Amino acid sequence: MWKTAFKPRWIAGFIFAIAISGVFVLLSQWQFGRSTQPEVPANPATEQVQPLIQTLQPGDFFHGSDADQMVSAQGTYDPAKQVLVPGRLHGGKTGYWVVSAFAVKGAPTLSGVAASPQTWIPVARGWVADPADAPAPPSGIVELTGRLLPSEPPVAGTAAAPGEATAVSVAELINYWEISSYPGFVAATAEIADGADVSPAAVPGDLLPLQIGPQPPAQQINWLNLFYSLEWVVFAGFALFIWWRLVKDDYHRDLEEDLDDDEDDATVPEETHPEQNQQKVEP
Repeated sequence: MWKTAFKPRWIAGFIFAIAISGVFVLLSQWQFGRSTQPEVPANPATEQVQPLIQTLQPGDFFHGSDADQMVSAQGTYDPAKQVLVPGRLHGGKTGYWVVSAFAVKGAPTLSGVAASPQTWIPVARGWVADPADAPAPPSGIVELTGRLLPSEPPVAGTAAAPGEATAVSVAELINYWEISSYPGFVAATAEIADGADVSPAAVPGDLLPLQIGPQPPAQQINWLNLFYSLEWVVFAGFALFIWWRLVKDDYHRDLEEDLDDDEDDATVPEETHPEQNQQKVEP
């Protein structure tokens, strides 16, 4: 009788199929990684400082291409126009952003009943752990440098405490300060007054710098690479299927051969007697 046993060629074929499948799986992972790679930033020039009055216009929409742009402006702060925005993290601690109104020198003025004689922009100057640690903004003419960011939405259903704002929201701040403003805000990186940098990045104190970098580019799915990654998985499964099919066919072929041999062994040829083949001759 035929006995089932793994043949060396079956084991070698299985090892080869596993190796091929492993290569296909690695190629699938590589293609999947490429399908979710972040895009290259569309505007790598955001780190080059540009004048604010040439980058954004008051009364206009905040364009996405202007976000994260490093800008500079000259103007003055108003100590009476300063708020704290709670719930901001810095180094793992929760505290407040110190946001001050900055009157931009040379900025276009808006018209209308509620328009102010000057055009302002909110400036997030730094972070403090305690509201009592928030210092007044620098006095006199200040040369401001910072990252231009879009206005945040106000926190719905939340009433701001006195001297605070729910977010760095232009819509909320212009009503609180009664000013005309740009449709965004600046996260300050440098404040030059009388030739010296008086920003928290240069002057140690309770007010800590924000250090807001450019936002990472959004990840987009490359559907073609994703399809290729799934295709490589199918190839890996197909390699194992081919091995299984070859082993199955070989098994059935050996089984049929052994069955034929067993049938041949079981068949005994009938003996013939010469006398039976002789015809009786009548005298």
